[in-house]
Amino acid sequence: MKDKILKSEHSPNSELVAKSEQISINIIKDEDIEISLIKDVPLTFAKGNLLMPLRREQGELIAAVADERGILALLELSKNLGLKPLPLSASPGVIIDAINKFYGQAGSAEDVMGYITGEDLSSVATEFEQPKDLLELTEDAPIIRLLNALFLQAVKERASDIHIEPYERDLDVRMRVDGILHRVLNPPKIIQDALISRIKIMASLDIAEKRLPQDGRIRLLIGGRDIDIRVSIVPSIFGERAVLRLLDRKQGLIGLPEIGFDERDEKILEDLLQRTSGILLVTGPTGSGKTTTLYAALNRVHAEERNIITVEDPVEYQLKSVGQIQVNPKIGLTFASGLRSILRQDPDVIMVGEIRDFETAEIAIQASLTGHLVLSTLHTNDASSAITRLIDMGVEPFLIASSLTCVIAQRLVRMICPHCKESYKPSDGEVSYFGMQDTGYTIHDKNRESRIVNRESLELYRGKGCEKCIGKGYLGRTGIFEFLLVDDEIRHMITEKADSQSIKNTAIAKGMRTLRADGLEKVLSGITTLEEVLRVTQKDTIEI
Repeated sequence: MKDKILKSEHSPNSELVAKSEQISINIIKDEDIEISLIKDVPLTFAKGNLLMPLRREQGELIAAVADERGILALLELSKNLGLKPLPLSASPGVIIDAINKFYGQAGSAEDVMGYITGEDLSSVATEFEQPKDLLELTEDAPIIRLLNALFLQAVKERASDIHIEPYERDLDVRMRVDGILHRVLNPPKIIQDALISRIKIMASLDIAEKRLPQDGRIRLLIGGRDIDIRVSIVPSIFGERAVLRLLDRKQGLIGLPEIGFDERDEKILEDLLQRTSGILLVTGPTGSGKTTTLYAALNRVHAEERNIITVEDPVEYQLKSVGQIQVNPKIGLTFASGLRSILRQDPDVIMVGEIRDFETAEIAIQASLTGHLVLSTLHTNDASSAITRLIDMGVEPFLIASSLTCVIAQRLVRMICPHCKESYKPSDGEVSYFGMQDTGYTIHDKNRESRIVNRESLELYRGKGCEKCIGKGYLGRTGIFEFLLVDDEIRHMITEKADSQSIKNTAIAKGMRTLRADGLEKVLSGITTLEEVLRVTQKDTIEI
């Protein structure tokens, strides 16, 4: 853009309009922006006049404007900053997109901390009437600006959770990015009550109740993005602790390949989803991506001729043409009661957010045996343990054998940042995890084509750390999976009440890849690191 900039002196508005019309820009890039200049221009001023300040250069203030109103605003701004105005023409859409993007980069929670003083702690605002864009609230009280800055930073760093943790003399703020918590702020203990009160007000909670746990929701616009925040507040011995989970409502659903399924697993899942009855379970600990997998599966089975109803806690994504029920235990709307009501709605496909007890499991199984496809989740460490977990709940083994079609166990691992990815020769200790013999190690690529990797040719990958991944070496997450298909032999073992390890051994002998085996293949493919796979999986033990 630099070579297109026209030099100008102070001139009448008409001359500035003429000059701006000579250069039209369709995109505003990172290299065009001077972040320090943005801090000198209020966001409300920029949005109200459709003006995007770009940078200061050779005594001139360069800005993108949409019309004569923006030119007049640029004249006023340049006088205040002691610079000459230089307008460039851009469409309103380009300017709004740039404002939303770059104003979100202009400050962080740590910057705001400098403004907080003891006198300001009583300045806690009342709740919002409607969702407002946080970028437009920077002039409010310090506590509000601190919390707004935390939300902005969380969205910018792709954080899924914000943790506000009180201790005896400290207050820690941590964010979970790609599944890993890291500390972002250590504010003074004195602001603890004001910060928690502000969160309660935004989530419509009782600010006077400090002895009992409370749950709520906040809906905000952050840089033009619609963010849904689930709030959980619990009392601790040093004060109330808050965890805020962020969900980008505009991000949309991701497909099965993006989740981490290779072509073979995707084909297996699609075949299962075409069935008209049976239960498909997805298992794993909290935060392993089970619900995301179920949503992606529902997206595949979605069709005009099928009636799909879900009962969830909470409803995380809104699906078109799908009936979604939000669990509310306070009024007696549980998974079991919701599922019982769903069966009177003539459904073809049912999704139950989680099977937590015998009643829910029994109704889900009866639904699958009467011609419904049921999708649900269960908290177990691997696929075979789901069967023993259902038996422990009190479900009869012959009912499980008759209804269960497949169990998918999954974990999430961080992906190597593609911007700073590098290869390296692994140590003998790292090689040992692959069980390589002199003949080499057979792996499959994403298309399930086999290739041999031997000890000498083995290369692994890691991220060096760069600006894109905030020095972590990882960017984004993907899944690793374990598919336990229930065939006649597995059904017989379930009926005979075989233990989970025996069922797992039989499935492995039939070709099932364990979580660790799938993870190691993704390591050899350069998707993730060995450390990540070892962090989330256990060593495979096969008992003879």
